Amino acid sequence: MAKKKKTEAQTESLPVNAHILGAGEILNQRITDTLEINFMPYAMSVIMSRAIPEIDGFKPAHRKILYTMYKMGLLTGARSKSANIVGRTMQLNPHGDAAIYETMVRLSRGYEALLHPFVDSKGNFGKAYSRDMVWAASRYTEAKLDGICAELFADIDKDTVDFVDNYDATMKEPTLLPVTFPTILANPTTGIAVGMASSICSFNLRELCDTTIALIRDENHEVIDTLKAPDFVGGGRLLYDRAALEEIYRSGRGSIRIRARYSYDKSNNCIDITEIPPTTTSEAIIEKIIERIKAGAIKEISDIRDETDKTGLKITIDLKRGVDADKLMQKLYKMTTLEDAFSCNFNVLIAGAPRTLGVADLLLEWIAFRTDCVKRRVYFNLNKAKEKLHLLRGLEKILLDIDKAVKIVRETQEESEVVPNLMIGFLIDEVQAEYVAEIKLRHLNRERILKRLTDLADLEKEIAEMESILQSKSKVKKIIIDELTKVADKYGKERRTEILYNVDLEEEAAEETAPSYPVTVFFSEQGYFKKITPQSLRMNSEQKFKEGDRLLRSVETDNNAELLFFTNAQQCYKARVSDFEDTKASVLGDFVAGKLQMDPGEVPLFMAVTTDYKGYMMYFFENGKAAKVPLSVFQTKTNRKKLIKAFSDKSPVAAFVQLGEDTDLVVVSSAGRMLLISTGAISPKTTKDTAGVAVMTLKKGQRVMQVKPYTEGMFQKAYRYRTKNLPAAGMMPTAEDAGEQMSLL
Repeated sequence: MAKKKKTEAQTESLPVNAHILGAGEILNQRITDTLEINFMPYAMSVIMSRAIPEIDGFKPAHRKILYTMYKMGLLTGARSKSANIVGRTMQLNPHGDAAIYETMVRLSRGYEALLHPFVDSKGNFGKAYSRDMVWAASRYTEAKLDGICAELFADIDKDTVDFVDNYDATMKEPTLLPVTFPTILANPTTGIAVGMASSICSFNLRELCDTTIALIRDENHEVIDTLKAPDFVGGGRLLYDRAALEEIYRSGRGSIRIRARYSYDKSNNCIDITEIPPTTTSEAIIEKIIERIKAGAIKEISDIRDETDKTGLKITIDLKRGVDADKLMQKLYKMTTLEDAFSCNFNVLIAGAPRTLGVADLLLEWIAFRTDCVKRRVYFNLNKAKEKLHLLRGLEKILLDIDKAVKIVRETQEESEVVPNLMIGFLIDEVQAEYVAEIKLRHLNRERILKRLTDLADLEKEIAEMESILQSKSKVKKIIIDELTKVADKYGKERRTEILYNVDLEEEAAEETAPSYPVTVFFSEQGYFKKITPQSLRMNSEQKFKEGDRLLRSVETDNNAELLFFTNAQQCYKARVSDFEDTKASVLGDFVAGKLQMDPGEVPLFMAVTTDYKGYMMYFFENGKAAKVPLSVFQTKTNRKKLIKAFSDKSPVAAFVQLGEDTDLVVVSSAGRMLLISTGAISPKTTKDTAGVAVMTLKKGQRVMQVKPYTEGMFQKAYRYRTKNLPAAGMMPTAEDAGEQMSLL
């Protein structure tokens, strides 16, 4: 008894999962096995069933919603509550109501994300161009299918596409929709899968249908001749670059630049922006403009506000007196997302495999898909027609002697024998006999039967025509062309996105440059900057500095030159000389860290000045290494003001040197040794933050102190300090060099 109690006590003290075999054990598993067993199925699911569209232009979530609405009779009926649609869609889509409703919102006319919306919405569905305008809950909004959806579901009940079980095998759903026009390019689609993404821009429906028709007639048709450029629901102005478009049309990859559309209101001296790129929002644009105003980069604006209302998007910018609106907009295009790039990646699932295709290849795949749909529809109708013809053939035999048919039915004692007796009496098969036996008594008059038989000749012609269609590629092509022509005529619209062809000329004419005049710039150790004109400098050349501060560098240059400020955080801040106001020698100048909005604790260490980005930057590190980098690596096409990793952080910098061309420098160590080197002996590196190469050999505790330019006559015997090979330890100065050179250094 005691033993039994002890066993029970021990059992009670064991972990809950102790009875599970292997519970709590740590097993070693190969990472490749984990990827194959766990990660790969997830990745394939995201790619195949979630993020990448198929050739009919839809992702599974879109297709399930639209098919549910079609089965609910919302193609022709009245609108239904969105909550009802979402609930019904859950029978096909095992996701939460919020995810399904958001998908439906993005398909709606009210959201304004699609060039040809599929959902006719009523209520607040938000706006694609607004980040903060949120759609109403599904219980408040209503929806039905838009008229163009008739082209999505045409002949879907005629075996044009395959159907599969839903997730719990209680319903059937289509794997694709038999779309009569290439929806894959008619509306924009974006999706991020695992290891791949898809981003498809929209094209004008008329141009798209014309291009598809041209490809059906000639597979080698030059797409760009009929498909001018993408067209976006938000309008805007597309900057035409034929080479970039040809690359997108060929490979399915590339980018398109879109600008906002604006108008100038002279009476109120303001700019009204009414169309923006599809990749941004009105709030993001306003925030960016306000940020640039606070930074002092934009001084022409007195106020900016969002005046969007029921009539559509509107951002109003109030201008200061005398401001040129067109020049300001060119400036805003460069500084904000009022001009943005739409990245194209035409990644589509073709026969279950993701493929990135150009426009022509994608349309050819759609033509092949549509050809299969048309053939399946014709084959379905052909079988139905043959079945009907077969029944009419049996009815034709009955016509020869209706009384005989009635007599057979009346004299047959058992109901199960009616069909066999009719088969024997008229030499017809079971299907025909069953059809005759089911005819109502009132329809057994000669007139009724003769009317039915008049369809025989027409039916035979139809069958012959359908059989010829299945055997003729040209007839199938003609059917597709006719359907595309009808779609273009019925649903085609004028382009919304304007195409700008002479963009470069327009930009050059509108580019605003600062006035050019000579100036001298001064930079102090504590990070103060001055820009002084020669006239002002002649009046007073004695520079004023903060207590404890002194001049680090002065350069004679032009007002249009560019400045590079290197900081203790290994960052480089870019600015123009014209960004600073002209000043006098008697003032402290601008504090660079505050002017350029550097990070807290960040201090500028050196100022480089350039007009053409020629020459080099050299960094001498305390560990005895030196790095030589072409100044051109700091030149950027965009207006980036801050470059990270401007130089190496492996060792503190002892000296910065800007070189126009290779020269001789004197490197001095903390031990007093001096080394005369030629910068031409150090190879330049294109990586900004390169750690450099060893130049000076140092003992433990020693470091490089300073670097100065060498001038002729600085040393009595210069060859003593120069070496053929680097690194070198350098030489202690001779007695005759020590006094004079130490005072120079």
